[in-house]
Amino acid sequence: MVDFQQKEHYSIDDLIEIVRLLRGEGGCPWDMVQTHESIKSDFIEETCEVIEAIDLKDSALLREELGDVLLQVVFHSRIEEENNNFTFDDVCNEICNKLIVRHPHVFGEVTVNSMGELLNNWDSIKMQTKGQETYTDTLRSVAKSLPALMRAQKVGKRAKRAGMDFNSAEDAMACITAEKIELEEAVIKGNIENIEEEMGDLLFSCVNTARHLGIDAEQSLKSATDKFIRRFGIAENLIDTDGKHMNEMSIEEIDVYWNKAKDIINSEVDDNE
Repeated sequence: MVDFQQKEHYSIDDLIEIVRLLRGEGGCPWDMVQTHESIKSDFIEETCEVIEAIDLKDSALLREELGDVLLQVVFHSRIEEENNNFTFDDVCNEICNKLIVRHPHVFGEVTVNSMGELLNNWDSIKMQTKGQETYTDTLRSVAKSLPALMRAQKVGKRAKRAGMDFNSAEDAMACITAEKIELEEAVIKGNIENIEEEMGDLLFSCVNTARHLGIDAEQSLKSATDKFIRRFGIAENLIDTDGKHMNEMSIEEIDVYWNKAKDIINSEVDDNE
């Protein structure tokens, strides 16, 4: 057993100490062998669970999931401390300095008269501190590990700052039509690499349109997927009730139940209005 005094209430210092003990001599065999690479997917998973707690408006769950994310930060920091690179305190110091530098209108003498002016100052400071000399640098700095729709929307937003953007949502939607035609032509030719390229262009155009309409493309697709699953479940229940098996039916037969499911969902919406 390690030397640790249990308490009724713990602080960030206790969390740092617990992680040190878990990875130290006499600690947990699993924790001791973990690396940045072995647990990096856990960071993504924990972050997604925070988002889910926010979507559910569940404060107790959010508190728990934020703790899991904080553990990831402390754990990765501990690995770096063991390698004599940096500590958790260094992480805190760096983010504090960054916030102070990027908010000169709060911590300095800069005056801003509008939200647009504030955001322009933010972008300018960010480019300077990150050593970004061109707008292309700002696009390249968007993390490739982001979900594809989220990354595409962020790249489009940064391109807009350089003046490269559609004039309106209508122009963006027209691009969807043009890209759809190019995809259809690629499908006819049957070149899989060309098809993949044109599909990407079509999706990117959809993301740009979402941005112009003030819609989060990632959230929009998430909601559409949830809606599909719900409608699928209703259709399957209707099929089962009729003593049939979905995987033995034609798509035309399934469509009958799919439309019934849609009517059920629409009637529920009408009842709630």
